[in-house]
Amino acid sequence: MNSFTDSADTIVIKSHAMHSTSLETAHALPARCYVGGAMLDSEHDRVFARSWQLVAHRGQLADPGDHVVEQIGKVPVLIVRGQDGVLRAFPNVCRHRAGPLALCNGKGAKSLQCKYHGWTYTLEGQLRSAPEMQGAMDFDVGDIRLPPLRVHEWQGLIFVALSDAVADFDEVYAGIVERVAPIDLSAMRFERRESYEMACNWKVYVDNFLEGYHLPHVHPGLSKVLDYRAYDTELFAWQSLQSSPLRDAGDLYGEGEAFYYQIYPNIMLNILPGRLQTNRVLPLGPERCRVEFDFYYAQDDQAQSRIGADAAFSDEVQREDIAICEAVQRGLASGTYGAGRLCPKRESGLWHFHNLLRAAYSHGVD
Repeated sequence: MNSFTDSADTIVIKSHAMHSTSLETAHALPARCYVGGAMLDSEHDRVFARSWQLVAHRGQLADPGDHVVEQIGKVPVLIVRGQDGVLRAFPNVCRHRAGPLALCNGKGAKSLQCKYHGWTYTLEGQLRSAPEMQGAMDFDVGDIRLPPLRVHEWQGLIFVALSDAVADFDEVYAGIVERVAPIDLSAMRFERRESYEMACNWKVYVDNFLEGYHLPHVHPGLSKVLDYRAYDTELFAWQSLQSSPLRDAGDLYGEGEAFYYQIYPNIMLNILPGRLQTNRVLPLGPERCRVEFDFYYAQDDQAQSRIGADAAFSDEVQREDIAICEAVQRGLASGTYGAGRLCPKRESGLWHFHNLLRAAYSHGVD
C-alpha cells in the first residue's frame, strides 16, 4: 500500500481503490493551476520528470542502431537499440558541451556522434573518440559515459523515466493486460499518428478525459455507442479506468466493452475490440498543448476493415473535445472562476488525478 499526504487531504491508495471521505466534499483544482508559466515550470520537474513517459513503439526501435529523439519535461531524450539488442535511453546531451547526439529519429546507426563537435559514443553510451583532445591533461575517453535513464518495454510500447524515484513500472501499469483480456494489446500493430494542438493547459485536456459527465452534452455520436447508465469509473494507485459496454457499435467497433485508462500524469489508453489508441498530452506552454494519438490495430480482417470509420469517428470526437477544452481554458483564465465542487458519481477519476497532482506539488494546493 502507498500513501500520499498534502496540506489539503490525506489520501490512502490501495491496490484496487482509493478510499477517502473527501470525494463527497471535493473541489477541483483552482484556476491558478491552469495559467501562467510558473506552475508549468514546476510541473516539468515535479510531474513529468517523476513519472513514466511513453516515448515510442517497438516498430521504431526494432533493430540495432534504431533510435528515437524525444523530450520529457525539460530533458531531451535519446532511446536507442544497442548492438547487443538491449534497449537503452540517455539524455540527448553530449558530455562535452551539451550538444545533441541526434537531431531526429533514425535507423541503423553504428554510433552516436555529437552534432556540435563530433564527440562519438558507442550505442551503449561509452565515449569512443573526442577529436583533437590530445592536449587535455588527465583526459581519458574511457572515463566518460552517457548517464543511463530507466527504460521499459510493455505490450510493444516504450517508456522512459528520468528519475530513480519513479515507482516501479509494473506497479504503475498493473492489471491492465488482465482486465482487457481477451483483447491482446501485444498483437496490435501501429497504423498511424494524428496530432491535435489546442489552446488549453495540458491538465484541462486530462481533466476532460477523466469524466463521462460531459458525454450527453458534448459528444452526441459517442453517447450513442456507450451506455451512459452503465458507465463506470474505477481507481487504482496510478491509474483510473472508465469503462462502458458498447451498444449499436457493430460497424464501428463490434461488440464488447470500451476501456478508457488514464495513467498518471498524461498518458491515456483507449482500448476497444481490435483497436488500441494511445494518447500523450504534451504541454507546449501554460495555455497550449498537443495531444498525440497513435492508432494500433489487430491484424485480422474485421479489425482492419474498421480503420477508416474509426479514423473519421475519432476525429469527430476530438474536435468536440478541443472546442470544449478551449472554452474551459478561457473560463479558467477569466479571473471569475473559483474551484467548483466535483460530482462524486461522475468525477472520481478527476478527484484521483488532482490528488496525485497535489501530492506532487511541493506544498500542496488547497
